[in-house]
Amino acid sequence: MTAPPATGRKAAMVFIAITVLIDMMAIGLILPVLPHIVGTFTASKESQAFWFGVMSFVFGAANFVGSPILGALSDQVGRRPVLLIGFFGLALGFFVTAAATALWVIVVVRLFSGAMQANIAVANAYVADISAPDERARRFGVLGAMFGIGFVLGPALGGWLGAIDLRWPFIAAGVLAVINTIYGVFVLPESLPADKRRAFSWQRAQPFAALSGLAALQGVGPLVAVITLSGLAQYTLYTTWVLYTHFKFGWGPAEVGTSLFVVGLMAALVQGVLLKHLLKRFTPRALASFGLAVGAFTYLGYALAPTGAAIYAVIVAGALLGGAAPAAMQSVVSNAAGAREQGQTMGAVASLNSLMAVAAPVLGTVLLEAVAHRPQGDPWIGLPFFVCAALQAAAAFLAIRFFRRSPQLAAAPT
Repeated sequence: MTAPPATGRKAAMVFIAITVLIDMMAIGLILPVLPHIVGTFTASKESQAFWFGVMSFVFGAANFVGSPILGALSDQVGRRPVLLIGFFGLALGFFVTAAATALWVIVVVRLFSGAMQANIAVANAYVADISAPDERARRFGVLGAMFGIGFVLGPALGGWLGAIDLRWPFIAAGVLAVINTIYGVFVLPESLPADKRRAFSWQRAQPFAALSGLAALQGVGPLVAVITLSGLAQYTLYTTWVLYTHFKFGWGPAEVGTSLFVVGLMAALVQGVLLKHLLKRFTPRALASFGLAVGAFTYLGYALAPTGAAIYAVIVAGALLGGAAPAAMQSVVSNAAGAREQGQTMGAVASLNSLMAVAAPVLGTVLLEAVAHRPQGDPWIGLPFFVCAALQAAAAFLAIRFFRRSPQLAAAPT
């Protein structure tokens, strides 16, 4: 089947961008308050860190199993119905969490939400469906910009609502997820034509089988180790940020929401505006290598920041210098997969990240519990980010070495 007209691809890109924006706003709304919700059911900071780690663990474990299954399912039935399943699952999870009166209820909801939430993997496959290979890095950047804008609006609003009542952000997120479901039903077009679909296979959809398929992709298999190390660092940051800033600087939901607002704003600026200009001068390989190296110094900056104000300087510098790396890496992997395999491939990448999301709460919780007793402002409270810096440095080293030894990848500009 011939590629759809350029105007049709642009229209579909607008639809999926709006979908991702609403989705990430909903998810971002709860980030500043979920650890504090957990704190209402616990009696100490150590217990709060432990149970928040448990919730992050079960969400990641369920997503690890569910992402390749739903990604492969989208290769058979199309992207649109699988996206709608994810939106509905998110809405249900948010509303149940808002009404929860026991800790075990929230744990079960996080398990369910993790299994249903394949939006990221399927959205990336959607973009690959409607984009020529030389367009993918830029369009993954647009998707990254929507993530950023969602994290500008969602956490800021969630922090402000959470300062009034910790349950309000979950209600607001549920409403947004319902809006996204309705939008998907009536507006979002299907991206995968019937002649490019393939039958679902449980054998291929198993998470470890999907990871094996990712490692076997022509020319990019060794990058699995890079994705693993970088993902573990990233998810350790996600699972410790709220409690780290609370323990070290005394931040509450409003301050955390503001910090995530700045993170999202910088992501939107770099991936939505600057990336297309960078891709005219540099290959995705160069952007990925440099960005991964900068990330190691960014984590170190978070760990050593003496004040909350210094955190913002690190956020801005890290995004400007290294924020192009995620879209660049995504385009390298996507271009190595065939048109019939985008869902499974993006599902495998999401599954690998989910596996790191399973490991990160364990690592982050152990590290936070080890320093939770230290007084506010103690530099050792940044222990989780010292470890993240080491992981990211290893990822950068492996990526740079791999690209230098694979000139055929390096020679393909986007």
